Amino acid sequence: MPRPNAAQLAYGSATVVFSTVALLLLSRTTTPLGIAVVSAAGLLIGLLVAVTMPAHRKAAPAPVQPLPRTDEIRVPAVRVGAGADTRIGT
Repeated sequence: MPRPNAAQLAYGSATVVFSTVALLLLSRTTTPLGIAVVSAAGLLIGLLVAVTMPAHRKAAPAPVQPLPRTDEIRVPAVRVGAGADTRIGT
């Protein structure tokens, strides 16, 4: 089983906290056994949210397109600078 990513951990943790608080407020329980049961229910709900949340994976990189093949070979022309052939010899 792959490890959960950061989003799954964040949503699961937030779900545990908010669902536990909501269940405690709605049930109005004050006994230690009731609080333990509500806390366990909050943990189970948070785990369910974290596990069922889809994990976003990196998209596969696009395949590299080869350059178009040309049958001609291009040779650069020779550049002649000004005065290159006009040397004065001794």
